Amino acid sequence: MKASPRANVASSFTVVKGAMINETYAVFAAWDFARSKRENLDRLRDENFIGAGSATWLRDVAKVLNRRFEPDGRDRALVVLAKSGCDLEEWKPLLLWHITRDEFLVRDFLQNWLFPAYDSGTFRVRPEELHAYLQGIGKRGATTEHAWTEQTMKRVAAGLLKIAVDFGLLRGSVVKEFASFHFPERSFVYLLHALRDEKLSPSKVVGSPDWRMFLMRPADVEHELLRLHQFRKLEYQVAGSLVQLSLPCTSSREYAERMVA
Repeated sequence: MKASPRANVASSFTVVKGAMINETYAVFAAWDFARSKRENLDRLRDENFIGAGSATWLRDVAKVLNRRFEPDGRDRALVVLAKSGCDLEEWKPLLLWHITRDEFLVRDFLQNWLFPAYDSGTFRVRPEELHAYLQGIGKRGATTEHAWTEQTMKRVAAGLLKIAVDFGLLRGSVVKEFASFHFPERSFVYLLHALRDEKLSPSKVVGSPDWRMFLMRPADVEHELLRLHQFRKLEYQVAGSLVQLSLPCTSSREYAERMVA
């Protein structure tokens, strides 16, 4: 999957606007592949077929979707799934992964702040605890489009935690607590295909930092692979340093089509 040209841009705008899970699903369910992305988003603005409560919110939805996704390219499978009526609970983890192909801040926060907090046994998290992390994102390769004020910092911190709540990683309102995240089986297998699309070796698929976004350690990934192997959903074998992984389909796009066949 080709990386977004803006994959290292830390956008406060998209984080503050939020996950937009239901809006994105509704737009993609109505997507017309015969039209360009601009034509589809123009139709969204003209017809408001998602029932947005205001013209401002409708404009923001179109702007965020334009920024986040390439429906004719790397995100086509996500659109195909929505158009085919994929169950929302299966679709949500895939949406999160696709969002993080473009959004540095969401990806980096989940991998390098939220997961380490979870892994260390932290139970509750508060927005103010993110400020030191946000001040240091430039050191990890992020670029910002403008300097952030203290107020922007607070809004971004709150926005990141709200996104984690929306995707089921955290729960709560003011003070957030870690939730027991449920990774649907077919969503997990889709992500295996997506990682293999990136030409990763089987051992690197298991050890990919992307699993941290779902609060999974490599041992958790391996445990699920062994379970799926046992039920003949895939083939996973380990002999010393040799790791063999055979998946049902040749690509994530092919597997997406199987999911809704």
